[in-house]
Order: sequence, then C-alpha cells, then structure tokens
Amino acid sequence: MFETVVVGADGSSTAAEAARQAIELVKLTGGRLHIVPAYKPQGFRSSAGEEFSNALDSASLAESVLADLASRARIAGVEVETHGVPTDPAKAICDVADQVGADLIVVGNKGMKGVRRVLGSVPNSVAHQAPCAVMIAFTA
Repeated sequence: MFETVVVGADGSSTAAEAARQAIELVKLTGGRLHIVPAYKPQGFRSSAGEEFSNALDSASLAESVLADLASRARIAGVEVETHGVPTDPAKAICDVADQVGADLIVVGNKGMKGVRRVLGSVPNSVAHQAPCAVMIAFTA
C-alpha cells in the first residue's frame, strides 16, 4: 500500500516523531523511505554589508538530521534515501514526492495550531500541494 514514503525532517521533536512513525510504517510495508530536510536556505550579512553563504547554517544542520534519521531507518531494517533540497520546505517535500512517485508524505503537526496554521505552516502547505496522500502525524 504505502511502499514509497516521503518524510520531512527539520530537527524538531515533531519531525523526529513523524520520521519515527514513517519508519514504522515503511517497515510494515517493506517499502522505501525518502527523507527530505525541511529547511529554507539561509545566508547572513556581515557588518560591512557583504552577503556570505553561512557554512554552518541550515544546510549543515540538514545534513546532520538526514544522517541521523537515515541511520535510525537502516537500524530498523528500512531502505532509505536522503534528499538535500535547498528550497522552501513544503515545495522540497512535494517535489521529491512527485519525483519518486510517493504513495504517502508524512509530516509532523508542528505549526498546525493558532496563527501559524492560518499564515502557513509546512504541514498545511504540504497538505494543499501534495501529489499523493498526506499523513500529518500527531506529535503532542
């Protein structure tokens, strides 16, 4: 049923719980898990006004999160692939889901309450743009 699953990860506890649930689901189906970092590319400006690529910014954190979650999936016996996509998180998750022919996208419920839900959260945006089924994991 859900053999090709994409999960968004941003280093938060809600994303970690969504990844845990995705790993368990893929373990049951014998499918493949695709992990996508949910980070926007960032840079910073020095006091001189020059723009630099922030070498230890979200890209470095994304790689660390991807490596950790991929390791957890492999330990659980799940085939896993990671995708480092430096763009808007919801777009990255949906684009990867489309590219790999995903059956399901799993995201945590971070930002699904209050003003953030109205202004746009990653789970809300994914739910509206997804090319497949979406599971918004309840994470507390």
